[in-house]
Amino acid sequence: MARARSDSPLLFEMVEKPDFSIETKAMADGLWPVAGMDEAGRGPLAGPVVAAAVVLNPASIPEGLDDSKRLTHLQREALFLKILGSALSVSMASISAEGIDNSNILKASLEAMRRAAAGLSLQPKLALADGRDVPPGLACEGRALIKGDQRSQSIAAASIVAKVMRDRMMCGCGGHHEHYGFEVHMGYATVRHRTAIETHGPVARLHRASFAPFRLGGPEVVEEESFAGLE
Repeated sequence: MARARSDSPLLFEMVEKPDFSIETKAMADGLWPVAGMDEAGRGPLAGPVVAAAVVLNPASIPEGLDDSKRLTHLQREALFLKILGSALSVSMASISAEGIDNSNILKASLEAMRRAAAGLSLQPKLALADGRDVPPGLACEGRALIKGDQRSQSIAAASIVAKVMRDRMMCGCGGHHEHYGFEVHMGYATVRHRTAIETHGPVARLHRASFAPFRLGGPEVVEEESFAGLE
């Protein structure tokens, strides 16, 4: 007899969605406000790394918050406006390509998150950071959450704000440097970007000199098809 097929989704098909449980537990422990922190732009060959810190309003959390990488361009833009309109506090900070070159991308990312948290109008008692590291120098308790943007709605909100702001900055760069297509690939090592670098050379203060020789042909090359969601 054939075994009946289960209607239950397979474990590897289940997609984890962020919720507010970590923040709720922190509130119960007397740690409120809680800020989520995340960054965008660690991997590109050009442009800044941008971080955001967000304190969500527990009574008005936008629906659909998720890891920014799992959302389309239009979804991110819509959620960006909802976050700004409903959150108790939002702050952003960036470290330029020169700043990245003067330290390294990990230190620059953590410093950008620290600055974003410091810029909040509502001082948090707990800051949740996406990743393995807590930014040094926080004015409050910090916790690192691996895949935090898929676990915490506060971090997911920060990931969306950081991604949208960085994309807008790179689109502005595209208007000033038309040969490079920054508005399409956002500074990542696409074929178009690498070809532009080979033809026109790097842009001073915009390309990350410490990433030289720009990982041409390296394992972190991202093809332009990855950016179809920008349309």
